Amino acid sequence: MIEVKNIHKKFGDKDVLCGINAKFHKGVTNLIIGASGTGKSVLLKCIVGLTEPDQGNVLFDNRDFWHAKKAEKKDIRQEIGMLFQGSALFDSKTVEENVRFPLDMQTTMTLSEKLDRVNDALKHVGLEGTNQKTPSELSGGMKKRVGIARAIVLNPKYLFCDEPNSGLDPLTSIRIDQLIQEITQEYQTTTIVVTHDMNSVMEIGENIIFMHKGYLKWEGNKHNILEAQDPFFKEFIFSNELMRRFQAAEK
Repeated sequence: MIEVKNIHKKFGDKDVLCGINAKFHKGVTNLIIGASGTGKSVLLKCIVGLTEPDQGNVLFDNRDFWHAKKAEKKDIRQEIGMLFQGSALFDSKTVEENVRFPLDMQTTMTLSEKLDRVNDALKHVGLEGTNQKTPSELSGGMKKRVGIARAIVLNPKYLFCDEPNSGLDPLTSIRIDQLIQEITQEYQTTTIVVTHDMNSVMEIGENIIFMHKGYLKWEGNKHNILEAQDPFFKEFIFSNELMRRFQAAEK
């Protein structure tokens, strides 16, 4: 489990995160949602260690990351897998080399051991046999799956996905959502997905927090969204065409 306690972050005179408290559970897909500019990505960066909060704690299974010693921070970082918004693949490297990169950087495995791990990760995302392809030969959805393979190749305890469906068509987005959920359940990771895609919310939203202008305004899951009373959350979800159709179907 990951827990954030009273997280504050300010850039200049602008308050970006205002006392965020939340728990993200193991083995379920935890979603951080909200409109653009609400602090979702800043919160994610504070959790993964890319941005230091001005105040507050981030606990990885009760280990306080921002107040930990250097060695313990390194141990926690090695337990993290990250899927970046743009996949962030190395254009000059093959699929195999891209997925192997974390193993090269963080382990002392033999090449044979690394290749076994790479092939297992590619199998999990349905990309067997693509080892020698380059990113330029892949579709957008395939690139995202390579990014997921790289994120899980170290068998992480914690998996972070930043806008995983950005730029993808609806059918591919559904497949990526399902893949993230399958991996979360199989590996029993603590998975956090940052998104503003209501399709993802309704597909895999097992634990959801909604942010508005730096504040956490609602918590719940995909099954009790329609019961939400917060006006900002209701405005966010019902401005979405999918939710209008969903609401109509429920009547």
